Amino acid sequence: MVTGNMLIVIFFLALAALFFLILKLKVEPFLSLIGVAFATAVVIGMPLNEVAATVTQGFGNTLTGVGILIGLGVIFGQFLGASGAIEKIAAAVLKAFGIKKSPAGLALTGTAVSIPVFFDAAFVILSGLIKSLSKKTGISVISFVTALGVGLIVSHNMIAPTPGPLVVAENTGSDLGLFILYGILVAIPATLVGGYFYGLFIGKRINHSGAIEEVAVSLEDAPKKEISTGLSFFMLALPIGLILINTVSQLLIPDTDLASVLGFIGDKNIALFISVVAAIILLAPYISVPNSRLYSEAINSAGIIILVTGAGGAFGAVINKSGIGDYLIATMQSWSIPVLLLAFIFSQILRASLGSATVALVTTSSILGPMAVELGVSPILLGLAICAGGIGLSLPNDSGFWVVNRFGKLTVVQTLKAWTLGGFIAGLTAITTVLILSLFSGILPGL
Repeated sequence: MVTGNMLIVIFFLALAALFFLILKLKVEPFLSLIGVAFATAVVIGMPLNEVAATVTQGFGNTLTGVGILIGLGVIFGQFLGASGAIEKIAAAVLKAFGIKKSPAGLALTGTAVSIPVFFDAAFVILSGLIKSLSKKTGISVISFVTALGVGLIVSHNMIAPTPGPLVVAENTGSDLGLFILYGILVAIPATLVGGYFYGLFIGKRINHSGAIEEVAVSLEDAPKKEISTGLSFFMLALPIGLILINTVSQLLIPDTDLASVLGFIGDKNIALFISVVAAIILLAPYISVPNSRLYSEAINSAGIIILVTGAGGAFGAVINKSGIGDYLIATMQSWSIPVLLLAFIFSQILRASLGSATVALVTTSSILGPMAVELGVSPILLGLAICAGGIGLSLPNDSGFWVVNRFGKLTVVQTLKAWTLGGFIAGLTAITTVLILSLFSGILPGL
């Protein structure tokens, strides 16, 4: 197989080919991703009898994590929309934050929700708010997509007990309680700068070319009666609460029978399935659309999202197996730069090259974590720098890129400008905050 600098050349050529196919030739992203994945595998010298297996395994492994989740999430969103629950929640957000600051409300809501909830699940659940909030406020859909996506990805990478930060805290030997506290302190400015302020900025400069469909498109489809705000928030919070119960039980009462039961109920797929069943039953009095129609529309929408998401995972699997991540780390360890910036750059490049924020955090922390004491840097600061690097540069080899793209009804260019660049700005804000905290390392506890 190809090694050394040629790996980096091939990686960038693969990305260029992907963008050319999608942007210039207008080839369907699913076909583009699968085609480039096959071509990249051949060019790097992967044995021909392993090419198909690697691509299909990457596709399957990705859908193992999010396939059922996407299908259930779309159905859940259909029922929330048809019942009028999304409209009620949007009205409540407006009332709490006001029209001008409603994107900030959505961004911070995303930050809170993504602590216990898988990123894709949280985006699917909350994306239904985007159209309603945009319609009520006149603020661009782009602004709300950026606010929500960035808010979710920041906490997904910065705040334990999400898997990535939890492993980083362990690998760096950080006190978990303090790591969570400082993670929140870093996450808030990153969310506001990358999600809210940049979201408003980019929303005024590009037009949203797609239309996020509303379930109710005619008077006949309007809800039978008005749903209460309390029930609306209960339905939105139900899957989040079930998943949170699982997270808390694993922290407080691990290895017990009760934790096992709560772990089953709180599994993201089980939790969302329970929520769908609850929506079918509890929202029935408010929905005028036949359930069969809602199922059909949801399945049609979920199909292409699942295909594109799986294809992104297939491309990422080829890149991962090429060894580019290991090569980049080996090369950069010889650079003479401050360790916090080195940790950030390591994690950022792995995030872009492998397409997985969690893999980037785990890989970087497993290498640099044990070096914290030797390098004379606070384990917490080192861990936070690693987490900051995992936030931005979501590219088409990341399944999250396609979830935001499809659920936000964005073009690829709009996704890059809003989601990818917004996340990058949030990551830069996060590492800047970490560096500022390092100036007070002799004063603040744990640093």
